[in-house]
Amino acid sequence: MRVAYFDCFSGISGDMVLGALLHSGIDESVWRKELERLNVPGYEIRTGMVVKEGISGMDVDVVLLDTDEGHGRHLSDITTILEQSGLSENIRRRALGAFHRLADAEAKIHAMTPDTIHFHEVGAIDAIVDIVGACIGLEMLGVERVYCSPLPLNRGWVECAHGTMPVPAPATLELLAGFPMRPDDRPKELITPTGAALMAEFAERDPLGDVLPAPPFRLRKVGYGAGKRDSWIPNLLRLMVGETYTEPIKTPWGTRRIEQTVT
Repeated sequence: MRVAYFDCFSGISGDMVLGALLHSGIDESVWRKELERLNVPGYEIRTGMVVKEGISGMDVDVVLLDTDEGHGRHLSDITTILEQSGLSENIRRRALGAFHRLADAEAKIHAMTPDTIHFHEVGAIDAIVDIVGACIGLEMLGVERVYCSPLPLNRGWVECAHGTMPVPAPATLELLAGFPMRPDDRPKELITPTGAALMAEFAERDPLGDVLPAPPFRLRKVGYGAGKRDSWIPNLLRLMVGETYTEPIKTPWGTRRIEQTVT
């Protein structure tokens, strides 16, 4: 079984996910062509290699060519964009799942309902492209299950449409229920709403909703996606792609093989 493990030692964002996927070896031209099926104009994607504290990774920027007049879309607007696209049913479903999770989180924080929430930063075209592009990349890699490392729980402040918010932003933190967290002293926004929404949608969970650790797997590909929050720690997201395997286990009753997968 093909698995993806996101090692978030320096956080996670939508553009970091895209960079890690592209750096892991998917065909960028095919990925771009598939992304064109989203059928939204007014942006371009710029990619290039960068070095963060001695480690190279792929930097991805979704650049708006015009002012995004749809900034502040409702969930119904994003649903329409996805349903009218030429994307596969699976990609549409997973992308919409990420937006539904974000709408639920925003609604809880702002005492509203998911259908009345205005997506601000995450409703903009560049964030939509981040989420859809990540779904495309995982499908291109043939990933069946996604796992995530513990996430950095840091401090600081971030400016957003609702004003100055503590880091992690309230809706971001709401999305991370069930994730293992570890203290981090960096006063920067290391986990963005798009990164949190993607992991909330894809990461494997147990019946109680807790995120599961990765099973043993044989490593096949590694990719690094660059972020924009530089510090003394490389601002990179590391993606490992591999396959679960059977392993001989020695017991008092002899050697037997146990399938190392999670059902």
